[in-house]
Amino acid sequence: MRLVHINLLQPGMKLGKRIYSEEGLVLLSEDVELTSRLIGRLKDLGVGYVYIKDAATEDIIVPEMLQEETRRKALVEIKQQFQSMSGLKTKNRIPHFGKVLSGVMNAILEDIGSQKEAMIMLMDMNSSDFDLYNHSLNVCVYTLVLGVASGYTRQQLMEIGLGALLHDIGKTQIAPEILHKPSRLSDEEFKIIQQHTTYGHRILKDEPGIPLLSAHCALQHHERIDGSGYPFGLKDKEIHEYAKWIALADSYDAMTTNRVYKQALLPHQAVEVLYTGSGTLYEQRMLERFRDCVAIYPVGLSVTLSTGEVGVVAAIHPRVPQRPLIRVLKDADGQTLSSPYEINLSTALSVMITGVEGLEDTPSSAQSERLES
Repeated sequence: MRLVHINLLQPGMKLGKRIYSEEGLVLLSEDVELTSRLIGRLKDLGVGYVYIKDAATEDIIVPEMLQEETRRKALVEIKQQFQSMSGLKTKNRIPHFGKVLSGVMNAILEDIGSQKEAMIMLMDMNSSDFDLYNHSLNVCVYTLVLGVASGYTRQQLMEIGLGALLHDIGKTQIAPEILHKPSRLSDEEFKIIQQHTTYGHRILKDEPGIPLLSAHCALQHHERIDGSGYPFGLKDKEIHEYAKWIALADSYDAMTTNRVYKQALLPHQAVEVLYTGSGTLYEQRMLERFRDCVAIYPVGLSVTLSTGEVGVVAAIHPRVPQRPLIRVLKDADGQTLSSPYEINLSTALSVMITGVEGLEDTPSSAQSERLES
């Protein structure tokens, strides 16, 4: 299958993967044939890219970080636990939710552990919009991949995993009209949103089954090493390492997920923006580890090579994710090839990716940092 920008969709194309709503419901199923009306509806929903099927790429399989059943069950539990706490309704709070979410963590760790070399692959490339439940799960999975790559023990993975899963639980205490505002926040609204870190810590710090370090992740995940973060303006070593990893995963997912007012960035764009904060917002060594764990060109993405040829990403090399396997579909003159062939960029070092289909300008780091709210 191929990953196609929304503006390049044509009636008659068939979906290669399901498209989900912000509630996790299926909007369109695999194999649905697109019509002009459906394409217009997807544009209205803010979908940026869509996987489609075609003969030239029918054998290209897009890898998934989690099994569908694991993801579904995790989202059900996350939604149930978060909704039980919304609006300070403590009487509806589910007791011992730490035990329930520890079970979710075990299932996620099993899926990640079953992969020979787990990598950060986009989980919401063709979803319709950002939402708290999917974001929490995404950040958890991305953070766990980083934890595994860092050699963390099972106990450490549970601590950082729960911290990542619950890093935004304080947002359940924010008024919905601010939390779900379909446009950019005012300065005053942004200050209200910032309180979610202290709310989250307050909820988690005395909760049975939730490690205290996980509660600190909720408190510190918006701190930055130069002291420019919140809520306390902590610097460098004052910030726990877990919170620093979650900060990277949180920012990355915010930038690579659609918003009603902002189209998602592609992974290589988001990594580029993260690197503008090297040594100020994020530790350089952590950025390097993050970069080495991210598939910056998603499987199925249409790219242009320095040779002038056009193709799609067919596979990712775990050791060198920046140099994927490319299936060439058009020659340098723009002619469609009757017999596509593949170029392995991990060995063809003189060939570079120079362009991405549907690419837009990369936002400034300040704009992208705002997306973290």
